Amino acid sequence: MQRIFDIFLSSLAILILSPIFIPIAIVLKFTGEGEIFYKQKRIGLNGKEFGLLKFATMLKNSPNIGAGEITIHNDPRVLPFGKLLRKTKINELPQLINIIIGDMSIVGPRPMVPNTFYNYSTKAQTMLNTVRPGLSGIGSIFFRDEERYLLGKENPNEFYNKNIIPYKSDLELWYIQNNSFSLYIKIIFVTAYVVIFPKSNIFERLFKDIPKKPEFLV
Repeated sequence: MQRIFDIFLSSLAILILSPIFIPIAIVLKFTGEGEIFYKQKRIGLNGKEFGLLKFATMLKNSPNIGAGEITIHNDPRVLPFGKLLRKTKINELPQLINIIIGDMSIVGPRPMVPNTFYNYSTKAQTMLNTVRPGLSGIGSIFFRDEERYLLGKENPNEFYNKNIIPYKSDLELWYIQNNSFSLYIKIIFVTAYVVIFPKSNIFERLFKDIPKKPEFLV
């Protein structure tokens, strides 16, 4: 059932959003470094690697400079037009193609780059490999403004690994253990709501049984 909805909703979204894809592609082609899409290696179902698609928002060599594979607040590697795309989450929309071809689902744990994935516990890696990663998910909702937690940190990568990854892992495992079609629909609704109302804490009211938040999130 979920796979059928993935294909239907993603195809519908591409059809509806296609009028804005073309202008975005034109702007990206003639600004920044001239790249339209960015393809990044991620870990998917059964541990299989795939190329995750995004609109290009950063310098081509960004993984090898600055904070590496994580993005910090006001990251200087983000291109001017890329800031708008990232703020509105429009940069993620090419992943609708990943969903249609079966790499991803609309809802699921966010697909991770290999270096981040291997920082998760063996148990978490095993469980994450049993489901398709998602365009959105419980971890994406809670960490939709992840960059602000890294603001001012002397070593953002170390803070990310020691603080964010453990709680993200707890959230994603909670999703897998409670996975159902009703939760799938609820997460789609909440994702849309927090994109429109980014300061809303509606998720805290709707997901009351999730793992307790660590101190740095309180």
